[in-house]
Parts: sequence; structure tokens; C-alpha cells
Amino acid sequence: MIYLKKAVRTAETDQQGVGEIVAKMLAEIAAGGEDVARRYARELDKWSGDIVVSAADRVAAAALVPDRLKADIQFAHHNVRRFAEAQRATIGDFTIEILPGLMAGQKQIPVSAAGCYVPGGRYSHVASAIMTITTAKVAGVPHIAACSPPRPGVGIPPAILYAMDLCGADVILSMGGVQGVAAMANGLFGLPKADILVGPGNQYVAEAKRILFGQVGIDMFAGPTDSMILADGKADAEMVAADLVGQAEHGYNSPVWLACTDRALAERVMDLVPRLIASLPTLNRQSAEAAWEDFAEVILCDTAEEMAAVADQVAPEHLHVQAEDLDWWLQRLRSYGSLFLGEETTVAFGDKTSGPNHVLPTSGAARYTGGLSVHKFMKTVTWQRATRDGARPLAEATARISRLEGMEGHARSADIRLAKFFPNEVFDLNQANVEG
Repeated sequence: MIYLKKAVRTAETDQQGVGEIVAKMLAEIAAGGEDVARRYARELDKWSGDIVVSAADRVAAAALVPDRLKADIQFAHHNVRRFAEAQRATIGDFTIEILPGLMAGQKQIPVSAAGCYVPGGRYSHVASAIMTITTAKVAGVPHIAACSPPRPGVGIPPAILYAMDLCGADVILSMGGVQGVAAMANGLFGLPKADILVGPGNQYVAEAKRILFGQVGIDMFAGPTDSMILADGKADAEMVAADLVGQAEHGYNSPVWLACTDRALAERVMDLVPRLIASLPTLNRQSAEAAWEDFAEVILCDTAEEMAAVADQVAPEHLHVQAEDLDWWLQRLRSYGSLFLGEETTVAFGDKTSGPNHVLPTSGAARYTGGLSVHKFMKTVTWQRATRDGARPLAEATARISRLEGMEGHARSADIRLAKFFPNEVFDLNQANVEG
């Protein structure tokens, strides 16, 4: 492999000091409750209005959203809901007779309360409201809270508020950042305490979720958005460059990678990207320039297999293949948050409207986890039941194994059942000595 462009920074270098700030805020809010959360809302969100969005405010926001945009939001909601419903259909309850007289099973139980964080700073993340709230709703979560940063003097942007309402949020908080996450985790403003917190956010939101993990569940440990493209000599350089720029605009520290087997294509893309970035609006341009300059990498590989190995090592959040033999890539690739096959699709489709969830593992976490799904909102629990005859072999084996392990209390809880259920029988419940 040859690096035609190498990153000079990583996401980890930008985390210094964040943990201490967030931990202090969380401790203060846990101790001081709503008053402290409101103070942070005034200081950081520049918001002193109502925290809980009223039904009237939801209606008023919907009236401000143009019909075409409403239709687009409804279109995305439909697609995300359909995909989530298909996921839900793949998991279910079952019962099995393991031995005669021993029945066991599995149940799927939704969590009781979910908290969905919807970013709303520089960009109005309508899609994040759709992805998180819709998926929780399909999973069957009884209570769904959502929060988003209000804009000074305005509140939550109408399109975001409309999407939150459409997708089924029971309570909406005009509150962002650490304070919004903490409010949902601690059950402030009349909310039940969240069992799980989900949704993307900046490094402070991500750190708050990381610290709160254990007190509540979270969807995943998240860092900046990242994206990788794998391309061969048949790829369209302009499409590749546009897709890289589209993901780089997420933020100054959003890594993008291009791995390809054609030097001419790579060099053409590297020539196009700065020009495409230069044509973006100012704020988008600043983010994309920083991401491309400091975090982007272009890797020249010898073979498709070498590209696949690079992708598995990076484990990107988004992985887009613009190369021949898409079925081979689908079977070969192993580590990604979401996979996009062919030039006819793009990560932007997945980010906004196509259906599969856009809340995905970042910073290499795709090596061991997938993205947000109905599964994240559900607990897979088990149960068992036995007849007295079915309990007999279990009790005998349990008593002997427990004594081998030195756990006499466990052994006796098996012994007593044999004695009660089969009083006229004698059992050998002492494990033979075992070397070592």
C-alpha cells in the first residue's frame, strides 16, 4: 500500500479536557436537578423559554413547515419505519423443550423509556429525529422523550419539531448538549428516567453518554462521523470526490478515506476535492477544508483484496464501494457501520432518506458493533420451567458440578429438590476427585 495522502491528526487528539468538563456538568445536574439544567440552558443554549414543548407549539411549528418539506420528511419517515419494521420481524419469542419436562424460552421486551438526542446546532438534523424516534416507536418503547438545542429567540427549528412530533415523541425538551442528555437520564421535567440514550451529537454529548453508561444504556460510544470509499479504475472520479466532500462537511474532525487500485483515479480525485470544497457555502467549506487537510487519507492498493483488508482494519462508519463485482464485496467485507454498494447509491441517501439507520458506530467501533436498530431498544430475556421429573437430572448434575467448584450452597439448593420430590430414592451427589 502507498499513502498518497496521510492524516496528520486523529479524532482522539481533540478530546483533551472534554471529559473533565462533562463530568463536572453531569455531577452538578444530578445534584441540583432542574434548576441547574435550566441554568446551563440559559448559558449554553441561550434559551430561557419553556423547556417542555407544548402541544400548541407542536401545531404551530407544523404550520411553519412548507408542504414540500413535510412531504419529504414523511417520505423519509416511511422508509425508516418500513426498514425498522422489517428488523423487528426478524426477532421474536420462542419456546423449546430442551429435555423431557424442561421447557425454556426467549422473550423480547422493549425498554420502558428512551431518550433521543437530536442535534440542532449548525445544521438542522431532521433526519436524526426520524432515525431515533421512529426506531424506538417500532420497537414498542412505551415512553419516548426527545431533546434538541433551541435557537435563541426561536426554539427548536420548526422542521425538527415537526419531525419529532410526526415520529411519535411523547415529550420534547427544548434543551441541547450535556444538559439535555442529563435531563433525560435523570428524569427531569416530568420525564421517567431513560433506560437508554440514543442519537448522535458533538464530542460533549458523546462524552456525556459515555460517562452515563451503566446508569443508563446507550446506543454506542460515538466519535466524529467518518466515511471510506473503495474504488477501482472504472469509478467516476467526480462522484467519488463529491461523496468524500459530502461527508467531510460534517465537521472539521470528520475523517474520510479513499482506497483505490488506480493511481490516475486517486490523483484525479485529489485534484477535484479542493475545488469542490471551495464551491461550498462558507461554514460547510470551513469544515470540509479542515477535515480534508488534517484527517483525510488516500491509499493506493494493489488488489481488491488489499482494499478490503484496509477497510476491515479501519472499520469505517460508512463504507461505499464504487467498484466492479458488488456481490463479491458484499460477501467479503466484514467491518463497517453501513455499506453502500455501487455508484447508484451514496452515503447521503443513508444519512437522510433511504431507510437503514444513520446512527452508526464510529472511530473503528464497527469492528464489534452495528448501528442503531430496534434491537437496541429491546431486551432479549430468557425463562425456564420444569416438571419434577424434568428437574431430576438437572438437580443431580448441578449438585455434582457445584461441589466440584466448591459452591456448596448451590449444591444444596439442588439437593433439597431431590429430597423433596423423590423422598424414597438415594442419589450420589458427590463429585469424584479430579486431578488438578
